[in-house]
Amino acid sequence: MAFGGFEQRGTGQPMSEINTTPLVDVMLVLLVIFIITAPLLTHSIKLDLPNAQAPASAQQPETITLSIDASGGLFWNDERLSDDAQLTMRFSDVAKHQPQPELHLRADRETRYQRIAEVMSSAQRAGIAKIGFVTDPRPAK
Repeated sequence: MAFGGFEQRGTGQPMSEINTTPLVDVMLVLLVIFIITAPLLTHSIKLDLPNAQAPASAQQPETITLSIDASGGLFWNDERLSDDAQLTMRFSDVAKHQPQPELHLRADRETRYQRIAEVMSSAQRAGIAKIGFVTDPRPAK
């Protein structure tokens, strides 16, 4: 076997044999790792789960779309609101419904974040728990 070294005996020819010892060492280490971890990957917990027949919920949750334009104007399901007091009143009315409707918040790109935060804070104070943000998807390139 030929092992590499700095001293070359005999001719000044480069060594033409491949040293496979490091490759074999790495393969053995990987084999040991796989032997140790393979039982952990197949481990599962045996559970006897109960069977339950429940019909799918036919009731779709109501959604409310609240839009904010660039100037900070509010639109409740495309109906313009005159002021924040009217918005607070509608939030408190909606928060009493069961199941509570989802609030979809749409804002113009130029809307100040402060205005959006005020609307979200007002919804939270009224007790609305489900708020979602509506965006336009980016066009495919």
